[in-house]
Amino acid sequence: MRTFFTAWLAAILFIPALSIAANPDAPWGEARVMEPAYAKQKVVYDVRANSEAAVRSVISRAVLLASLNGDDPFDSKIVIVLHGNEIPYFAIKNYAKYQDLMQRAQSATQNGVIEFRMCRIAARGHGFEPADIHGFVTMVPMADAEIVRLQQAGYAYMR
Repeated sequence: MRTFFTAWLAAILFIPALSIAANPDAPWGEARVMEPAYAKQKVVYDVRANSEAAVRSVISRAVLLASLNGDDPFDSKIVIVLHGNEIPYFAIKNYAKYQDLMQRAQSATQNGVIEFRMCRIAARGHGFEPADIHGFVTMVPMADAEIVRLQQAGYAYMR
């Protein structure tokens, strides 16, 4: 009886290990896939970026999130709050230099789900007033206050 039990226990413990170890580069097997439905999300992105690539990444993430949520401006809203070194990219005088990025940003706002808001204090710190910034951006008095206000209104915080 003991021999049978020992063999049975060994089979239970080692057979799964052998099947997992079949690919030594994947000792834990492969990832599982989930396909949840996403809808009715309100999100605020807190952006302080130091590169054009970082801003492009935020825009791409926001666009993907909007798409996963059905691109419905009645059910979803994404607000990108700008208050760092990315502010000069949004300046009208820098359009020629950042034209591709600005076209990407402006086109993200076309379905009404995504908005850009900019901290007026931070913009002034970079030497810009509202008249210096592209028209698809809305100025708010202070980024931190706007982010808190949006969170109080039920927006999820993303960085």
